[in-house]
Amino acid sequence: MKGVLCWAVAGLQPLLSAALTIAEINGNRYISSYNGKTVSDVTGLVTAKSSAGIYIRSTTPDDDEATSESIYVFSSTIGRTVDVGDIINLGSAKVSEYRSSNTYMYLTELTNPSDITIVSSNNAVTPLVIGKDTLSPPTEQFTSLDEGDIYGVPNAQHNISAVNPVLKPAEYGLDFWESLTGELVTVKAPTALKIPSSYRDTWVIGDWKVTGKNDAGSLTMSAKDSNPETILIGAPLDSTKNPTTTKLGDALEDITGVVTNTYGFYTILPLTAIKIKTPSALTPPPTSLVSSGSCNGLTVGTYNVENLAPTSAHMPKVASQIVTYLKSPDLLFIQEVQDNTGATDDGVVSANKTLATLISAIKSAGGPTYDYVTIEPVNDEDGGQPGGNIRTAYLYNPSILSLKNPNPGSSTDANEVIVDAETGQPSLKFNPGRVDPLNAAWKATRKPLVAEWIAKDGKKPFFTVNVHMTSKGGGSSVHGDVRPPINGGVEKRTQQAEITAKFISQILQADPAARVIAAGDFNEFAFVKPLTTFAEVSGLKELDEALNTPVENRYTYSYDMNAQALDHMYISPVLASSKSKFQHIHVSSWVTDSAVVSDHDPSVALFDVCGCADSNKRVHKL
Repeated sequence: MKGVLCWAVAGLQPLLSAALTIAEINGNRYISSYNGKTVSDVTGLVTAKSSAGIYIRSTTPDDDEATSESIYVFSSTIGRTVDVGDIINLGSAKVSEYRSSNTYMYLTELTNPSDITIVSSNNAVTPLVIGKDTLSPPTEQFTSLDEGDIYGVPNAQHNISAVNPVLKPAEYGLDFWESLTGELVTVKAPTALKIPSSYRDTWVIGDWKVTGKNDAGSLTMSAKDSNPETILIGAPLDSTKNPTTTKLGDALEDITGVVTNTYGFYTILPLTAIKIKTPSALTPPPTSLVSSGSCNGLTVGTYNVENLAPTSAHMPKVASQIVTYLKSPDLLFIQEVQDNTGATDDGVVSANKTLATLISAIKSAGGPTYDYVTIEPVNDEDGGQPGGNIRTAYLYNPSILSLKNPNPGSSTDANEVIVDAETGQPSLKFNPGRVDPLNAAWKATRKPLVAEWIAKDGKKPFFTVNVHMTSKGGGSSVHGDVRPPINGGVEKRTQQAEITAKFISQILQADPAARVIAAGDFNEFAFVKPLTTFAEVSGLKELDEALNTPVENRYTYSYDMNAQALDHMYISPVLASSKSKFQHIHVSSWVTDSAVVSDHDPSVALFDVCGCADSNKRVHKL
């Protein structure tokens, strides 16, 4: 705690009684009350240097946990004249608040330093150990301005810089990291939470209390908990390079560096490069769910194959994973299938070559000879990589199941639920068909692909909806100024969820015992409004929730500090039986960057879809 920070040299006194301390300059809020003002006689111990400035720590610390005792001095020349361990006095400097984007947090710093005096040299510089010499980071809430839910809607109701709240570092994660900006700290026993970014930045946790820890060693987000106790390790101050081989669960050597705010995140800039102490020994196991070859044990998978074209380098790897890790599901929902010429914007929309190449690669890898179902989009209307015309598609094993009465719709045909006047049973006008494809909610987005199937030995068909909703592009950082953060595309996804859910509800209104599976890349979390709306309106339930999967094991994607689930499978009530099983296969989350095939993990489920000829209305209560 701050009471242990006794750095003042014996006999050293402030040069002027009116001099401001660093804590007074920082204050106990995000924006300094001295912003834009020139201050004089600021004394501090140089704790670290960068190419563009130095970090100094107060020699007369206060006892307020909310006020940082350190600050960045921005100057391209000051580092040439002072060294780490020097206690210096700045005769004059200007207090500034800097950020490189209007959605980022401000960083309080001193600029234009002048009349620099070295008071003494070779003083000891001791970093603060996070969680020992400081508070431990809060584990759930980021800021009071999120009002308890970082994904609450509507977004962007406040700006931290405008409200400038008093810091409560024991309660809120952003307040905690802000209270340490400029400070030299040590993270003891850090664990890597995912592969590094393209800039080699790596998210970690230290040996402090955390929530949501999964078996792999990373943190899984959950409702109202997006893990503010994590911290990003950025570019080393000595210009060395962080490794590119770090992966989820790796134990790292202790990290010492300065806390700052850069490119939208609170970050520790280490003195030197991260070192891997003990690589994680975890390897992703294949699914244990294997098809029975009949309706009573149908395996169903979902996989976003990330911009898959006939010439994609990862084509054979995707095929191998489908066979080796997914055990060749009887029915596979896939997303991000590109047209036959990939990202070349040449008017080609057919993906028959892409899908045929994938099917051939799966067979070569030891899998079955699949058939496929898809509907070609209108050129350049479904979003994704320009020219790629990504779409959803199904692969299915024709020896196990088939489309019931195939009657495909076109890219612009809106599918309908048809109810038989005699039996009351629902069926589809188009099989397969798209859901309301001309609705404005689907602009630049993949349209859901609906199909009706009959499995081997089955007495009754079942329905599937392959989903790939609008991406989160355009969102703002969870560490950013805008609160709650902008959840990119949330309005469109809410509309898309409602449209898709209403279509599904028509099937269940006609037959409450209908077997319906909606799966794919929903680009959203199950506990956020688009998908809570989807579940409520459709009558389906998220499969992890229905089967009581431990919350920390519900993830298919690693982004920033969190393991999270963007890919889901939703089921109708009758499928929530003791026979239903579900597994996420972490072939992307657990491996090094060089071994990543797609940015999403696939999932596999096992269902009894046999049904009854007399349409038994009894359903299992979710």
